[in-house]
Amino acid sequence: MDGEWEPPMVDNPEYKGEWQPKQLDNPNYKGPWQHPEIDNPDYSSDPNLYLRKEICTIGFDLWQVKSGTIFDNILITDDIEMAMTVAGDVKNTQAGERKMKEEQDEEQRKKDENEQKSSYSDDDDDDDKEELSEQDDQVNEHDEL
Repeated sequence: MDGEWEPPMVDNPEYKGEWQPKQLDNPNYKGPWQHPEIDNPDYSSDPNLYLRKEICTIGFDLWQVKSGTIFDNILITDDIEMAMTVAGDVKNTQAGERKMKEEQDEEQRKKDENEQKSSYSDDDDDDDKEELSEQDDQVNEHDEL
C-alpha cells in the first residue's frame, strides 16, 4: 500500500571510502628499466637477408559469384615495359575469347528458341487431347445417372 519495500540502510562506522592499494616509497627507484646494449663480435650485416631469387608458386583464395571465371596469365614483375607488352598480348587473347563466347551464346540462344517453339506445338496438341478426354469423361458420368 505504501509502495515497494526497501531494506533499511545501516551506517558502517568502519567505512573509509573506496579501497585503493597502499603505496610504498621506494628510494632505490631509478625509472623504467632499459636493457643494456652489449656488442656481439660474431654479428655481421647481411643486406640480402630477405632476398628471394625465385618464387615458384603463388596461391589465391578467391570467392566468386559467377562460375566459369578463369584466372590465367598471372605476371609478377618489376619491369614496366615487359608488363605492358604482356598486357597487350593478354588483351588480344581476351578479345578472341570474348568473340568465341558470344558466338557460342548466340548458337545456344537459337537452339533454345527452336526447342521452345517445338515444345509449344507439342503442348497445344496435348491440351486438345486432354480437353477431349475430359469431355468424354463428363458424358460418361451423365450416362451412369
